[in-house]
Amino acid sequence: MLSASEAPRPSLRVSIALAARQSLYHLPLTLADQLGYFRQAGLVVDWVSQDGGSKALASVLSGQADVVAGAFEHLFGLQQKGLAYQGFVQMGRAPQVALGVSMRKGAAMRSVMELRGARIGVSAMDSSTHWMACQWLLQHGLLPEDVSFVEVGASSNVVDALRNGTIDALSNPDPVMHWLEQKNEVRILGDARSMAATRKAMAGDVPGACLFARTEFLHRQPELVQALSDGVSHALKWLQTAGPTDILKNVPPAYWLGDRAIYLGAFEKLRESYAMDGLFDAQPVLNAWQAHSRLMGYGPMSRQALERLYTNSFAGKSKSRFAA
Repeated sequence: MLSASEAPRPSLRVSIALAARQSLYHLPLTLADQLGYFRQAGLVVDWVSQDGGSKALASVLSGQADVVAGAFEHLFGLQQKGLAYQGFVQMGRAPQVALGVSMRKGAAMRSVMELRGARIGVSAMDSSTHWMACQWLLQHGLLPEDVSFVEVGASSNVVDALRNGTIDALSNPDPVMHWLEQKNEVRILGDARSMAATRKAMAGDVPGACLFARTEFLHRQPELVQALSDGVSHALKWLQTAGPTDILKNVPPAYWLGDRAIYLGAFEKLRESYAMDGLFDAQPVLNAWQAHSRLMGYGPMSRQALERLYTNSFAGKSKSRFAA
């Protein structure tokens, strides 16, 4: 029986747009849903699934969804367009993306610089899978124009695209990339899944997946936003002590890509890259901005302007609720 503090609140309805819903990128959301934390917070969530992060963002821009679950870097582009959006709870502390070349195409390839002229699959253009691929290209002396990008989404369908030669390489989240690596379908050339790999790829810590919405929405619906933050923060705390059996018990089998051992292997590699408490930190945001602005050719932005891209007011309250 639930205590008075755990009793479900009156229902609030919210729609969340996201890509690759079944991926480990969104594990905190999956757990908040499956463990009943959103329900305890009084939320009914409608999921708006898209093929890539940029398409999830378009769902919110067009009014089809209230909140985006996706890469923090989208907030930079929104700010450049004069649109006021803010992240309000962080889910990941790394991009959680890898770049691999098909073993059919490049079994002998050892470096990203050998991808000149290749067709690289990404979930969608202007999504984190696309941006990270571009970062790796630039770091190895290539330009994004030196390859061809192909939108392939972020589901198991990408395996077919690799096998039939539609693409030569793939930038995607786990468990897909780990599955392909374990099955000897790809050789990993770029990695931003662990904290150490991310620091090497991005020259420091960066924020990863987060929930963000119009600043006006945060002001108009503070109770709903707090409930979302509570659900995610509760799931992040649960993750800190969860074992393999706990994960399998609370993640739908359809998300395992048919192999629980590989799914758990992918999770263990990513475990440290999930946020600890949902709070954003100024230095990782600055690191992400420096990398992203070089890639996109954006002009300078003050530290104060960067700090307006997120708020810790909701996650801070959530943290105090779920402190040990």
